[in-house]
Amino acid sequence: MTRPPLPPFTEESAIRKVRAAEDAWNTRNPAQVVLAYTPDSRWRNRAEFPSGREEIRAFLVRKWERELDYRLIKELWTFAGDRIAVRFAYEYHDDNGQWFRAHGNENWRFDADGLMAARFASINEHPIAEAERHFLWPLGRRPDIHPGLSDLGL
Repeated sequence: MTRPPLPPFTEESAIRKVRAAEDAWNTRNPAQVVLAYTPDSRWRNRAEFPSGREEIRAFLVRKWERELDYRLIKELWTFAGDRIAVRFAYEYHDDNGQWFRAHGNENWRFDADGLMAARFASINEHPIAEAERHFLWPLGRRPDIHPGLSDLGL
């Protein structure tokens, strides 16, 4: 199974890869999202270290059970060969209705088939008022006309 675009990345193909990842995560469908990762993919996500598709799927199920109305924007930071670095922000609320915005960076490494073999994320978040939200599109894919992180000053 291949997952284009494939490494080595150009700026254009890296941007497409980042948007494909953003689109997949905005589905909040763990079974779909894990198909972008190698069967033995290794992650670091805050204090969790899932390895392999099943652990990653279980991680995503837990994540989206508690991060409600999740909306994400990713932006290319840099790329070289089979690696891409992104910055991202996402907004969600908890089951008490408190909204949060999380900011972070990810370092990705891909195999020759375009599947992500490693994902290392550093993330911080803070509570926001509902009126401070920026990610207001309907759940699902971010519309092409919606501003990105740089456009929003994030």
